[in-house]
Amino acid sequence: MANGKLTKSTVDGLEPRPSDYVQWCGQLPGFGIRVRPSGSKSFIVQYRIGGRNSPTRKVTVGTYGKLTVEQAREAAKAILAKAELGEDVASDRAKRRAELTVAQLCDEYLAEGCDRKKASTIATDTGRIERHIKPLLGRKRVSEVTRGDVEKFMRDVAKGATATDEKTRKFGRAIVTGGKGTATRTVRLLGGIFTYAVDRGYIETNPRLGVKVYADGKGERFLSASEIEKLGETLRLAETDGLPWQFNDGAKAKHRPVNAENQREKLCPHAIAAIRLLLLTGCRAGEILNLKWKDIDFDRGFINLPDSKTGSKPVLIGAPALQILATLPRIADNPYVIVGSKPKEPRSDLKRPWARVTAHAGLPDLRLHDLRHSYASIGAASGMGLTIVGKLLGHASPATTARYSHFADDPLRRASDNIAGQIAAALGGSKAGAEIIPITGKAGSNG
Repeated sequence: MANGKLTKSTVDGLEPRPSDYVQWCGQLPGFGIRVRPSGSKSFIVQYRIGGRNSPTRKVTVGTYGKLTVEQAREAAKAILAKAELGEDVASDRAKRRAELTVAQLCDEYLAEGCDRKKASTIATDTGRIERHIKPLLGRKRVSEVTRGDVEKFMRDVAKGATATDEKTRKFGRAIVTGGKGTATRTVRLLGGIFTYAVDRGYIETNPRLGVKVYADGKGERFLSASEIEKLGETLRLAETDGLPWQFNDGAKAKHRPVNAENQREKLCPHAIAAIRLLLLTGCRAGEILNLKWKDIDFDRGFINLPDSKTGSKPVLIGAPALQILATLPRIADNPYVIVGSKPKEPRSDLKRPWARVTAHAGLPDLRLHDLRHSYASIGAASGMGLTIVGKLLGHASPATTARYSHFADDPLRRASDNIAGQIAAALGGSKAGAEIIPITGKAGSNG
């Protein structure tokens, strides 16, 4: 069925889909509106210069809401008329865009190229743009940036060229240290920004291509059984007798409480519960801290996360985690499970209690996110398969779960030990080794 004329009612009725799509006008060929998964809508014009075999060109006319349908239609007619006369509006715009500075391109990217990103990711990108990209590359023309410029940018960030420590609010500070990890992540963002520029025809090639970034150096940490025991003992002590105070050797005596050496501190039960839940569920810290009571399904053993790194998802949790949630005190008028000092708000972070716990447990290098890695490693080593582990963690891609594959080799290692043990016993002449039993067959088989 042919599309009808684009009208306000038609455009208002267009619903977002998992991927971009275009609704074309049935009255003015080449005029349409693009609908993105986020729900944003923008008018576009498509045309050819030089006949049927020439490539199509697309021009964005403007955003619906800033332009009415009729205003966009008139602008589209003007562009199509120029195309008939051989004037390539898209090419002309691309040439002008190539003269943008990197700073201007970054601003446009944040405004128009982040439709599919979460707000938290955009905030992180903005910080990297303002703290690293703009200071070092912001004044360069987009068309002038080379692979060598990107490589130098990465080295400069790694060396701390953009490091700063400044006051941001009345009691706030922005501490930027640089380093190889920051350099790698910022260069990847820069590559995405230049990909945006290529897709829109501003430049032909991405100067990020071919640049070898530093290894992430994530240093993933996995708790051993004995370390989990230490962590458990510390958490139990923190909620019962309390953890003993610790002081720096250089601390002045006048700043210490009276009888400080004999004093102990009990940690907030909600903070302790949060740490236990992180290890027992494999969830991310933000998912537990922002968990609401209404999102817990005690009957079916699920927590329903309305928003996570990979979008909304249900998380299956075991009986121990459900027991923690069932016994955790609820604070009146506060919808959050892990509460802080502010009414009706969640606890903002676990930095202080986590530092106290890891210091007492003798695990100073342990990060909160390592609890998620430990949950995954235990699951992989149990022989349940990486597919199951990935589903429990909510990974969007199997490649993300593949980092735990070396734990999944454990059944093979046990089989190898079994075979070698039987052979060694036979070589040693023990009675137990007189008959070697195949792992997958019956005794005495010739398989």
